[in-house]
Amino acid sequence: MLFRYVMLAENDVRVSRNGQKEKEMKIVVIGDGKIGFTVTQALVKEGHDLVVIDNQSAALKQTEDSLDVQVLEGNGASVSIQKQAGVDHADLMIAVTEADETNLLCCMIARHLGCANTIARIRSPEYNEDVYLLKEGLGLSMVVNPERSTAKQISALLQYPSFLKREKFAKGRAEIVEMSVPSGGKLDGMVLSELYKSLRVHVLVCAVERENNVYIPDGRFTLQAGDHIYVTAATSDLLSLLKSTGYETPRVRSVLMIGGSRIAVYLTQFLAQTGVDVKIIETDLDRCNLLSEKLPKAEIIHADGTSFSVLRQEGIEEMDAVIALTNIDEQNIIASMFAHRLEVPKVVCKVNRTEYASIMSDDIRECVITPRILTANDILRYVRAMENRPGEGVITLHRLVSDRVEALEFAVNPSTWYVDTPLKEIPIRGDLRIALITRHGNTIVPSGEDSLKMGDSCVIVTTSAGELDTLNDIFTQAPRGTRA
Repeated sequence: MLFRYVMLAENDVRVSRNGQKEKEMKIVVIGDGKIGFTVTQALVKEGHDLVVIDNQSAALKQTEDSLDVQVLEGNGASVSIQKQAGVDHADLMIAVTEADETNLLCCMIARHLGCANTIARIRSPEYNEDVYLLKEGLGLSMVVNPERSTAKQISALLQYPSFLKREKFAKGRAEIVEMSVPSGGKLDGMVLSELYKSLRVHVLVCAVERENNVYIPDGRFTLQAGDHIYVTAATSDLLSLLKSTGYETPRVRSVLMIGGSRIAVYLTQFLAQTGVDVKIIETDLDRCNLLSEKLPKAEIIHADGTSFSVLRQEGIEEMDAVIALTNIDEQNIIASMFAHRLEVPKVVCKVNRTEYASIMSDDIRECVITPRILTANDILRYVRAMENRPGEGVITLHRLVSDRVEALEFAVNPSTWYVDTPLKEIPIRGDLRIALITRHGNTIVPSGEDSLKMGDSCVIVTTSAGELDTLNDIFTQAPRGTRA
């Protein structure tokens, strides 16, 4: 049995930027597949103590060598294995094996052993309607569904095809969207201080990616053709933003999906609500029959969706969008390249291996979505919230620009510094921006004259990933007379 584990002392702590001591958390991850490895990798970067359980020694060896974490080979649904891993003393147990039932059983055992916080990966659409009952009945802290989250992301992109990414905040009332700056377009050469005068829409460019460099710009920054910009806006202003910048906003009416995966099932269900016609090409006949039963309004084609001749025969050139969802990254990339060559208006490519990004062309890389990263970000948000007192932690967390930028939402609470002080008078770190403020359901794109008020939520965009645990971490110093 492969096992390497060293107990932490009870007083092991880490210190946040504002000087508050935070206990280094003990976390057990059951399942060392793609999702488990990505979650473990994210939590290791946060400085937590992790034990990874799996029954595959080869996977554990690779994880141990690359991440320098403690590993335990065995069945994560075994009481004795969980005890050996220290689940009974852990702050959090995360079950992300391939089987939903195994994950639920792991959480039940962990709760029985005394672990107060458990997260389960639940993938099956059959369980989706019962997820709230499962959480309540089993005492789950959180349920993650990578396939459903991915489908929601893709559905949001199809609503406004000109956006490359959309990340929601403030319970969906505000967003950060990614756009490219075309040559000769309205944004090419624009100084950001002139943005509102030109567009007449309240938005803020909170991050810019240019030639592999990332900037958190101020009003003096000038946009250039080829930039990828991240813009904060109220969700209700997104259509106005597209129209004012001259982007086309064609409605997606027909979608071709390559691969009848769980993501395809969820996505088809979402698109059916808006009347979009869906065609799914799937190679497995049994899967086709199942899809026909589950998705009666979709057209299911039994064929090889990676064959160019099949794609032409099924009308790829007339489609408004093509979504590559097979379980093989290389097939998705090739199919997406073919769709781009045929000038399909919107193409989305699912890729699990993030290292492929470096070899993709820009047009393909712009439309890549990675389920395991979405899941890791959801779990990371929960973990950061656990580290602080109720109301002080991260409400929402999204990673942008290939994980080099974080956008985090915090609530303004009684312990927040500089409340009711104009932002221009506050000592705010230079590597971040206050991108949005939400107050009484309204979204404010802040200027220096605005201030934080009790009960607000605000979105912070920063290049210092992992450094913001509470809202007070954005300040360079505490107000005079404040106790550290």
